[in-house]
This record gives sequence, structure tokens and C-alpha cells, in this order.
Amino acid sequence: MAALRHDTLTASGSRDGAYKAVGFRGSRVSRVLWMLEELQVPYEFVETELRSDRLYALNPSGKCPVLIDGDLVVTDSAAICIYLADKHAEKNMGAAPGPAGRAQMDSWMHFAQSELEAPLWNKLRHHYLLPEDLRVEVGPAAAHDFASEVKALDRRLEGREYALGGRFSAVDVLVGEIGAWARNARFRIESDRVNAYLDRVLSRPARARAQANGGAFK
Repeated sequence: MAALRHDTLTASGSRDGAYKAVGFRGSRVSRVLWMLEELQVPYEFVETELRSDRLYALNPSGKCPVLIDGDLVVTDSAAICIYLADKHAEKNMGAAPGPAGRAQMDSWMHFAQSELEAPLWNKLRHHYLLPEDLRVEVGPAAAHDFASEVKALDRRLEGREYALGGRFSAVDVLVGEIGAWARNARFRIESDRVNAYLDRVLSRPARARAQANGGAFK
């Protein structure tokens, strides 16, 4: 199990070579914490608010998650998961060797964020995040778009235990967390294959530890 220390220290550098995962509970930082738990590396969860001074100092958008590795700062959950997979290549959670393996992983990551997650994010923005005078009812359109992407995910997973084949990878962390978001937001997932896949990846012990360590809402 990763050695987690939950604190509110200044997010610069890291103690004892541990990574720092910066964000707030229930946000996309959950993906980073899950990835770190899968890799079984030391880390600290540094809790902060969206668009806080700390986050603006690390990311011009003021958004999380942010990973700090010594003097290196990495933003965006997909980029962070890829970085960690590459840095800990011996754990076999990254792309297969060569350009074809990288292209396959990149294709999955872009699909996950640009297609599968987009309807969830659109609905969240219009229900909670945008100024009230800019909000419109996007629920039916978001549900329609998400259902279309579930069909695409179903086809992508045909004959596969995990996204990249027979091994769990950083892609499954990202897709799994998006699936958990969809389930929590009560988006319908009308695919036995997709639901079985989500049950498989979301039941991993490392995710349970990440949820307990800051990946879930209080």
C-alpha cells in the first residue's frame, strides 16, 4: 500500500521523494490517487480548493489535479497517468513498446476524455458550474451523446478484458473513473459488456484505497 500523508503544506517539491497529488475530494484527482495506489509508490494527497491561489501557482487554469514530482509539475489527469505509467514502466501500466503501442494508448486516452467524458462534463457545467443565466437544459442531449459513446466503448472492448487487452493499464484507470462518474450521475449504461468491464476495474483494491485516501467525497 502506498504511504499517504494528507496535509496542506505548500505544494512545492515533495518530502522524502514522495509524489504530491494536489486537488479536492471527489474531483479528477481520484484518477491520480488510484494510479499511485496501483503503482504502490509513496505519495501525499494535498487537499485544496478549485481555483485556489495554490492551484493557480501550479496550473494557469487553476484546475486540478496536479502532480508534483520534485521540480516537475504535471497537469491534466490523463497526462499525469501517462507520465506515471512511463516513469514506472516496470509495472506494465503504460503503452506497449514502439509507436504502435503508444498510438493505441493515445487513441484510448483521447476517446475517454474527448468523447466518453464530454457529455458528463457538459451536464455538470450546466447544472452546477456555469453562471445561472448561462445554464440551459442539456440533460436529454447529454444522455443521448453518452449512450452513443457507450456503444462505441462496447465495440472497443469486444474480445478484451481490459482496454489494452489482457492487462490492466492507465487507460483503465481513466475509463473506469469516467464510468463511476456516469453511474453516480445516473447516466444509463445499456451494455452488458461495458458494465461487466466497469465492475471488474472498479472493484480493484487499489481503487478502494484511493477512494478512502481522498478520491471520494466526504
